[in-house]
Amino acid sequence: MKRKTINLALQGGGAHGAFTWGVLDRFLDEDWLDYAAISGTSAGALNGAAFKAGYARGGRDGARAELDRLWGQVSESVDLRLNRILPSELPGVEALTRWFDAFTPAAFVDGISRVFSPYDSGPFYVNPLASVVEKFRYEDVCGAEGPELFVSATNVRTGKIRVFAHEEITADAILASACLPEIFRAVEIDDPKTGRTEAYWDGGFTGNPPLFPLFEPQYPRDVVIVSINPLLRDEIPKTPAQIDERINEISFNSSLLRELRAINFVRRLIAEGRFPEGAMKDVLIHVIADDDIMTQLSTKSKIMPEWGMLQKLKDAGRAAADRWLEAHADKIGSEASTDLHSLFD
Repeated sequence: MKRKTINLALQGGGAHGAFTWGVLDRFLDEDWLDYAAISGTSAGALNGAAFKAGYARGGRDGARAELDRLWGQVSESVDLRLNRILPSELPGVEALTRWFDAFTPAAFVDGISRVFSPYDSGPFYVNPLASVVEKFRYEDVCGAEGPELFVSATNVRTGKIRVFAHEEITADAILASACLPEIFRAVEIDDPKTGRTEAYWDGGFTGNPPLFPLFEPQYPRDVVIVSINPLLRDEIPKTPAQIDERINEISFNSSLLRELRAINFVRRLIAEGRFPEGAMKDVLIHVIADDDIMTQLSTKSKIMPEWGMLQKLKDAGRAAADRWLEAHADKIGSEASTDLHSLFD
């Protein structure tokens, strides 16, 4: 296969990001495939940071090892059950935690988040992702070697997206990108543009992931999106848990769909000759997803990274990437493998 270069756009979705782990693991088998830039949100930001840090130091083998290390640590270190959310001094927390572990319906999680805030734990608050994120080698994450990395978060005050790059990508930036406000306290980071300390929530609210950083002329036309939030559900959600899950999926896909619609519009204008040649970038979109797998999962599984589930999602990601490579690898650099026009019909 002729050597080709792509950009990666990695969605967020909690523990479901293990699917992306599998996709990247399969891509790393292909010596002909190179990577120019990565845009990642939430779990996509963690995957992107691990991929870049490992790739910068040890090439393909280094990226694979760093991704393995990341998800091994996620399964061991991240515990989002009630005993990490509720203040330990509250009466009945132990009993509530046992009940939660036994049943864990999404409606109960939602009910608890409406009563208790991450700020209720006072000085006892710990972000369980911190112990994982702080172990990244930031001299490699922010360095010049390997693909360019972009990490996004949502400014709580303005509601706008902030994209972190280069030396801006710190442990706090990645924690901000993965900051679900029902579970984590907002992450505060200085913003040189505003001259003030800003609070940030999950980047999925405003870009999951943002594609626009990948449109710069120095990057290739091909953007491979690894999607872990289902676009389609045939059945109408009726239970509280089903409704909550679908609201989550729709809201966390909305920003991506807006960008894809804009790309489709620009591509149509280019095809019609309504732009001077080279005036606009003709972006080629590819999507790797497995909605059949993802629609079987629940909100619970996003915040409960059990090792067996992570391994199954990794295997599903490898299989999805394998199918995509078999069907579409030859299109890289010449045509899109995703029909955006049909997506919006």
